[in-house]
Amino acid sequence: MVNTTKIKARMIEFGFTQKDLAKALNIATPTMSQKLNNIRPMYLKEADQLADILKIDTNNFGEYFFTSNIA
Repeated sequence: MVNTTKIKARMIEFGFTQKDLAKALNIATPTMSQKLNNIRPMYLKEADQLADILKIDTNNFGEYFFTSNIA
């Protein structure tokens, strides 16, 4: 699952909107919103593209894209 809080904070840091990211990934804005809110799955290729756009270091990739809800 995507770590929504961390991704959205990074978007704010760089001044990106969901519309900007959707355009970069060549998907619809509502689809981008659903992916960021864990309604739709985020594919590895998309996560990799987002990591490039948001300048997420490979060492931190898992913190942003592989969170779990296990208590």
